[in-house]
Amino acid sequence: MDFILYIAIIFIALVIWSIVNEYKHKKLIIKQLEEEWGFYPENEYSPIKMEAIKALYLSEKDNHLDVDDITWNDLDMDEIYKLINNTQCSLGEECLYALLRKPSFSKEELEERNRLIEYFRSHKNERIAIQAKLKNVGKLRNLSAFDYTGKLSGQKPQSNLPHYILNIALLVSIGLILIKPFLGVSLTITTISLNIFSYFKYKAKIDNYISIIAFQLRLLDSTEAILKISVPELDAYFKQLASDLKTFKQYKRGSFIVVARNVTGSILEAVVDYYRMITHHDIIKYNSMVSYFKKHMDTMIRIFKTVGFLDAMIAAASFRDMVEYFCIPELSDDYGNPKLSVVDVYHPLISDPVPNSITEDRCALITGSNASGKSTFIKSLGINAILSQTIYTSLSREYKANFFLIYSSMALKDNILGNESYFIVEIKSLKRILDNAGKDYPILCFIDEVLRGTNTLERIAASSRILASITEKNTLCFAATHDIELTYILENLYSNYHFRERVEGNRVLFDYKLYKGRAVSRNAIKLLKLLGYSEDIITAAENAADEYLKTGEWSTI
Repeated sequence: MDFILYIAIIFIALVIWSIVNEYKHKKLIIKQLEEEWGFYPENEYSPIKMEAIKALYLSEKDNHLDVDDITWNDLDMDEIYKLINNTQCSLGEECLYALLRKPSFSKEELEERNRLIEYFRSHKNERIAIQAKLKNVGKLRNLSAFDYTGKLSGQKPQSNLPHYILNIALLVSIGLILIKPFLGVSLTITTISLNIFSYFKYKAKIDNYISIIAFQLRLLDSTEAILKISVPELDAYFKQLASDLKTFKQYKRGSFIVVARNVTGSILEAVVDYYRMITHHDIIKYNSMVSYFKKHMDTMIRIFKTVGFLDAMIAAASFRDMVEYFCIPELSDDYGNPKLSVVDVYHPLISDPVPNSITEDRCALITGSNASGKSTFIKSLGINAILSQTIYTSLSREYKANFFLIYSSMALKDNILGNESYFIVEIKSLKRILDNAGKDYPILCFIDEVLRGTNTLERIAASSRILASITEKNTLCFAATHDIELTYILENLYSNYHFRERVEGNRVLFDYKLYKGRAVSRNAIKLLKLLGYSEDIITAAENAADEYLKTGEWSTI
């Protein structure tokens, strides 16, 4: 009796200790959520993790309407995504990525996103309560919740007979202790060892799938907890979730053994883990759950997307509180007259950025020297166009534009594996813009140094005709170039803007401000002097440039 009493006291102490720890854990989570709000999220992104995050998007990819890979990479959108990704669970980070890749062309859809974002910004207590529940769902390290849920539906349940036989052998050996203690103990130890060994053998085959089921169970528990929070503004989402959760009551029954969902990090969880190893109870339950899940996968995916969408909207709300200023875009569906007007737009990845403004209803060439701000400016326009049509947020004082398909051709590289030169890669990149133009929506495109991969003569001849062709395709193009000749050839089709620099003493200074008109400074030659080139070379270069501007021809040396 004393032994049983001691066991009971130890068990009660463990339970109390776990409850106290759980309470402390909840307080710590709330404090962490408060401190992280409106700041750059500190997440780890391995290449495998990024591939997992992309899985949902890749399953829904639209080659025409979406932000394609070239544009996404040109605009450093992975880094923009990381800046926004203050999500609490894998569903949120996968949904957020997919949302940023898929610009919306519906004002009603964007206004609903804005309603949610602003609600989460202004209702701290409700937001934190929801975030805390989402954090319990957690983030899968290198797995996609959506991808592996799909793979789980393709699994065939295995027979539980081997596990039942092992359990019967364990019970028999334990019973034998009462008859022949030494033999019984020896057989029990042997059977337990065999059970643990075979457990890891079976578990290795389905470990990722058990991780997904465990994730699903945490999600179902957390979603039930979220529905207990009073949030009338989310009523439509909560009703759908409540309806879908009813489908999985049977799925959850007895599923606690798959994962100790409410004792994370506690001693009790370790005890349950040993119980699983000895009895294979979680593997047995896994096999029975797979059959049920296969019949109701669509409902689970709907729960995934609803919860993930709300998590993504909370992250967008945090992003708005992170940035210096933003505006709600004014988007037009007047598809026959593409235009863009932004006031004090800036790049979110640059510390202390210099804002710029532009209003255009026709294409524009932007000239200026290296490092003067050309590429950064057109990237700022592209990034804000995507943000405006996804999280309904522009990093500017004012943003007015059409709904656009968004393309770029900027940070291209040789395709060594495909045996393609830079020039081939470039003309293919430009052609995809022309191929998609003139269809259902106007195109907003950004080009940096068009056809830089070929000689000057052919570059100017070909690029001027390509840029001219773009203007006939219901497209608004912003092209950065060093070729001043283009500003003359295309002056009837393209507006001209430029960035300036000035040389003071031994320094080159940039103000990073956009000015109307073509670039007129010739500071590139002045830079030769700063680097110690002889006066003869500098004077000769200046004279040659002056002569070319007068005659349009280069003299021989």
